[in-house]
Amino acid sequence: MNVLVIGSGGREHALCWAIAKSPQLSTLFCAPGNGGIADVAECVSLDAGNHGAIVAFCRDRDIGLVVIGPEAPLVDGLADTLESEAIPVFGPSAAAAQLEGSKAFTKDLCAAHAIPTAAYARFGDAKSAKTYLRERGAPIVIKADGLAAGKGVTVAEDLETALAAVEDCFAGAFGEAGAEVVIEDMLVGEEASFFALVDGETAVPLATAQDHKRVGDGDTGPNTGGMGAYSPASVMTPELCKRTMREIIEPTVAALRDAGTPYKGVLFAGLMITEKGPELIEYNVRFGDPECQVLMLRLKSDALAALLATAEGSLRDHRVEWHSDPALTVVMAAMGYPGSYGKGSEIGNLAAAGKGDGVQIFHAGTARADGRLVAAGGRVLNVTARGATVSQARERAYHAVSQIEWADGFCRSDIGWRAIERE
Repeated sequence: MNVLVIGSGGREHALCWAIAKSPQLSTLFCAPGNGGIADVAECVSLDAGNHGAIVAFCRDRDIGLVVIGPEAPLVDGLADTLESEAIPVFGPSAAAAQLEGSKAFTKDLCAAHAIPTAAYARFGDAKSAKTYLRERGAPIVIKADGLAAGKGVTVAEDLETALAAVEDCFAGAFGEAGAEVVIEDMLVGEEASFFALVDGETAVPLATAQDHKRVGDGDTGPNTGGMGAYSPASVMTPELCKRTMREIIEPTVAALRDAGTPYKGVLFAGLMITEKGPELIEYNVRFGDPECQVLMLRLKSDALAALLATAEGSLRDHRVEWHSDPALTVVMAAMGYPGSYGKGSEIGNLAAAGKGDGVQIFHAGTARADGRLVAAGGRVLNVTARGATVSQARERAYHAVSQIEWADGFCRSDIGWRAIERE
């Protein structure tokens, strides 16, 4: 079978790496790919926004499955276009992708189906939002309703910060994403990521992970797209996983099915584990990044078979198997990230660094230039390792980091600290 993966980040490299091991695979393509994906797939220059070009490519190359990595093409309806052309696709329709595309949509769905989440209100203008904030007080959370590349959420510890966040949204700081604002009470607890495959009817739990959003050690500094992750999340007990499926995932899947917009793809629930149990912070309609990297390193069974079963609606008869060993990934980012950063700096000695026991390096923002590997983004490398314990996985990952020659890169030094404290 020929497969096309859409995307260019570390998540897509991890997916390509896992799919490439499948005995069902004939040829693997990735559009547009990156400097590392080129080692496991043929990178092709296709724009995810040009649906016609993607359909033509699929016809020309006899593509048996398209795997859509990022959220934007899903919200834009790429899966709908492919399904209308009878091209199998892993990823939800635009209607179902509103779970990530509109925070207000998700909050309303939770309210209608008693799915545990924070109390909220939604606003279409700054004046009423500010009035609500003054009545509600802080700490409080302000979210731009639409897709804002992970930057539309402000956790405001004081009223002044909250009011400024509302002003930013309606002043256009996040473009159309900020045309409506959702204001939520702040949940208190420990965050975790929960993943399930859904084929429209059946939901199969995958695995858990824990991300590290802040740029600095000790969870300090501004939020990022993620500076590292590990799997499984030590806070997620078997009972909490069962409750997440029963109280959050399954009611969501049923609600979308009953609304005539069945969900197909991976459903990623960002959770807060509070005193009451798991509560939904937000949904994502694709694999997390960098959580996907640790999940793929732990996946024991055939990745392509699982993705295909999801697309074909046959998950009920499918079994996903995992390595029991935990995995951990360290994100190496360009100096200045998540603010302004430079591009084009050379990265060396990756081959030697990636030879460590249990180590796999996934590329995120890299490119090839004149035979050199160079940085081409904010988050650039995902140095990932598996070990008998989280401590061992972290030791292996950081040893690999120490071997990479990149003067303009940096990383956090404490990825996995919560799990290691529990060990």
